[in-house]
Amino acid sequence: MADEQDNPGGRVPPPLAYLLTLLLGLVLDRRFHVPFLPQGVARVLGWPLVGGAMALATWFVRTMRGADTTLRVDKPVSSLVQDGPFRYSRNPGYLSLAMIYAGIAILRNALWAILFLPLLLLMIQRKLIEREERYLERTFGEEYLAYKRRVRR
Repeated sequence: MADEQDNPGGRVPPPLAYLLTLLLGLVLDRRFHVPFLPQGVARVLGWPLVGGAMALATWFVRTMRGADTTLRVDKPVSSLVQDGPFRYSRNPGYLSLAMIYAGIAILRNALWAILFLPLLLLMIQRKLIEREERYLERTFGEEYLAYKRRVRR
């Protein structure tokens, strides 16, 4: 029963944290627009970020579902997933969310949203990723530590 209760301890779904922060940046941008890129450059940078992020997010979700484990940060995982995008990054879901956020902010040429991104990433690392890593170490022990040595965050 204790294992059922143990989980990474996330309180806010990561997509919601990214969405709310992005919306705040876009609202501020609408009120106090400060362009930071020429429009053509914004399109050239923004669309590939959004497209690549969507492909990565799809790969991430399919891999997690294929492993029959949860995507939720408030539920215990059933297995340590090490294939698919997890061969290259320990956090492909967070990476795809950051890429979508950055792509949209760049397409909108929204400096405020871009300025909030590093703060959001720091919060995600401190409040979610580090907590998840401690949970995975408790749950999978040496198997997770070996994976952590092989694959970058």
